[in-house]
Amino acid sequence: MTASPTDALAFFRQSCGRWRSRRSSHHLLHRRAEAGSSFIEVVALEPEDPRLIAIATLHGQDPTGLVGGCQVRWSGSMAWDKAGEAHEGESVFGLIPTDDRGREGLLLRDRGYAETAPVAGRFAMDTHDELLLTTNYETMNSVERFSFLGPNVRLRSSTVEGLSNTASFCIETRLAEDEAGAEPLASSIATTPGSAPDPTAPPSPPNRPLSPLGW
Repeated sequence: MTASPTDALAFFRQSCGRWRSRRSSHHLLHRRAEAGSSFIEVVALEPEDPRLIAIATLHGQDPTGLVGGCQVRWSGSMAWDKAGEAHEGESVFGLIPTDDRGREGLLLRDRGYAETAPVAGRFAMDTHDELLLTTNYETMNSVERFSFLGPNVRLRSSTVEGLSNTASFCIETRLAEDEAGAEPLASSIATTPGSAPDPTAPPSPPNRPLSPLGW
């Protein structure tokens, strides 16, 4: 088993690659759970990447504090999706540590959870080397926790409080090289057995992202 990443940048580097994510989202207002799946691709970016420098400058941060970042692309589907609805997009984010060990600091993104405008959050690693991401908006707060069960299995849980109150849990598995060659379509990603849309279920919020990071 690969050793646990000791800082946030190493955690993100270990997340690079292509993943299949199985998700269960609990909509607290409706007291219902919704199943879904997504395909995720994470690519490492070096600190001198022009996109990271632009994000740091936009947020009023010194680009020399950047240690790196990632570009994330995703494609997914949820059980309550309407006909033709899909969840696809991409985001770029950079890390600026605020401690000498690189275990906590600023997470700068070019788009947020509640809106597509750039947003700054915070990252921190706990004593179990799990990664915690938090973002505060004017109308809601999001918290997301990541952990590795091994080099090819990652767990993710998230909560959103505010206009939309949800709690989600994901199990993500790294795709093998032969699987990563062909990107699955969002409409072809199977959901958990028994998760077919309930015609009596209330509709889910329109254009909702799959997670606080958009993936």
